[in-house]
Amino acid sequence: MPKHTLSVLVENHAGVLSRVAGLFSRRGFNIDSLAVGVTENPDISRITIVVDGDEYVVEQVSKQLNKLIDVIKIKQLDKLDSVSRELALIKVSANAATRAEIIQIVGIFRANIVDVSKNTLTIEISGGSDKVAALEDMLKQFGIKEIVRTGTIAIERGNKYINVNEK
Repeated sequence: MPKHTLSVLVENHAGVLSRVAGLFSRRGFNIDSLAVGVTENPDISRITIVVDGDEYVVEQVSKQLNKLIDVIKIKQLDKLDSVSRELALIKVSANAATRAEIIQIVGIFRANIVDVSKNTLTIEISGGSDKVAALEDMLKQFGIKEIVRTGTIAIERGNKYINVNEK
């Protein structure tokens, strides 16, 4: 099923994320990715939700979200007209024999090593979900100890932006 990215502006106060997530679980919609953070206006947060489904599912999700009092605006982002990124931290086993090869792979992906210990390297990567998954796949051979991923965040390209006052 295709993935759709929704950018949802909500009032920035306690319980809003819980109500949004609850709506998805009550309706049986699956969230592929969810990220939330405050916007340029401290009274407003942006929730980026990636959902699996066809246009009907996305339309139903949007209609249900619009019914929530804390939701200010919802916009489905076009994949070609937006920039999306994900951040991941990957802790991988590393010894004297494998460390140089891991460092070379990290360089190819333009990732960063953010922590070094005797037996592990912790790598930070940001980029599209495919890039993060590709690095993860390359590092599996060394033994991944731990992975933390943020989920997708996205914003429209160019002069386009979500205007709170526009319907």
